[in-house]
Amino acid sequence: MVLTLLVVTVVASFTLASVYNLTKEPIAAAREAARQNAITMVVPEFDRLESRLFLPLTGRDSLEFNFAYKGDELVGVAVGTYTDQGFSGRIRAMVGFYPDGRIVDVVHLQHAETPGLGDKIEKSKSDWSDQFRDFDPATQVLRVTKDGGNVDAITAATITSRAYCDGIQRAYETFIANVKTPEGGAQ
Repeated sequence: MVLTLLVVTVVASFTLASVYNLTKEPIAAAREAARQNAITMVVPEFDRLESRLFLPLTGRDSLEFNFAYKGDELVGVAVGTYTDQGFSGRIRAMVGFYPDGRIVDVVHLQHAETPGLGDKIEKSKSDWSDQFRDFDPATQVLRVTKDGGNVDAITAATITSRAYCDGIQRAYETFIANVKTPEGGAQ
């Protein structure tokens, strides 16, 4: 009986390792393609991209900043951000900022929110995230209206809405601390 169990365990381990090795590269390529697509969706048209990492004022993981240039002019900054306050855990998103700090657009990258409720952060499921277009966090409050902010929550998914606002706020605070100059432009 012990020998049979050992054989089954070895075969299962080998099979699992083989499947992992076969799928590792395609999964990484798909994630990179989604990231590149998200960048193009959240910043104005560009011809050159430069990336840097910045540590946010809140949180422990650094944020990836993608500086989009058209010629020598900075036209936008795409920030890969996150929040751990989602109903079902971490939510990752890409937020685009104009050099003056206004939001160009926002798209989700990854989440595990409830289907039919919290998954309405996806542009393919709802136009809820369109309210962030041209949103100016310097003059508007990046919180849901229930909490005194200017963001309409997703019906029956207030936790997800609050979490999404938290991720965008994290990106904005890091943008202000590291990129935006006092004159209103970007460094």
